Amino acid sequence: MKRSIPLLLALAFCLGFAQKSPIPRTADGKPDFSGMWSQPQNPGSNAIPTVFDSAKFPPLKKGGEAFFEPRTGDPRHDEPRAFCQPSGFPSAFLGPYPVQFIQNAKTLVMITEFMRVTRVIPLDGRPHQADIEPTFYGDPVGRWEGDTLVIDTTHFKRWSLDDHYYANPKEYRMHSDAFHTIERLTRVDADTLKYDFTVDDPKIFTASWTEHWEMKHHPEWEKTGLYE
Repeated sequence: MKRSIPLLLALAFCLGFAQKSPIPRTADGKPDFSGMWSQPQNPGSNAIPTVFDSAKFPPLKKGGEAFFEPRTGDPRHDEPRAFCQPSGFPSAFLGPYPVQFIQNAKTLVMITEFMRVTRVIPLDGRPHQADIEPTFYGDPVGRWEGDTLVIDTTHFKRWSLDDHYYANPKEYRMHSDAFHTIERLTRVDADTLKYDFTVDDPKIFTASWTEHWEMKHHPEWEKTGLYE
């Protein structure tokens, strides 16, 4: 009986590893993110980070407070999405909507159900484009650091950062045209994508800060795909 206890413990330990499926990989050995995923959410809960936690904000630069403006009464400013204007990044990817990833060796495509917003991220090591107009979703480029995909995005228009203005009409948070994001995506197992999101806005903040989210794999959503 005494000998069976270590045996049972070893068996349970092995079964624990066996229950975790290996992550799928592409033909070139990189982690394969293709499939249907939940929106980014706080780990261990279903909380959706449509509003950034101001407790994590670094101090503002002198003049940075000007980028936190109240509603103006103009609906095209106060809720531009109601007039079919772009939600912008990262706002469009933080709502309660599925996200589809399509990946090959050269490109990762991210499509959110909300407004069918699509991001095309080159994975071939190219630099950011030069002499381009700023856009609502910026110019992303990707690179691999081991099994982690790093997406660096610049060239943004000045636009809303999050949905905080619903909670406080006096704080319509606008990022500047110097807005810069760094995303780190790591598939930790077959069902979970670790998503670390760094905000860098040198016209507003004295330093950058990082949010730690996760996305859950939902293969059962592939039958219907994204709704319009």
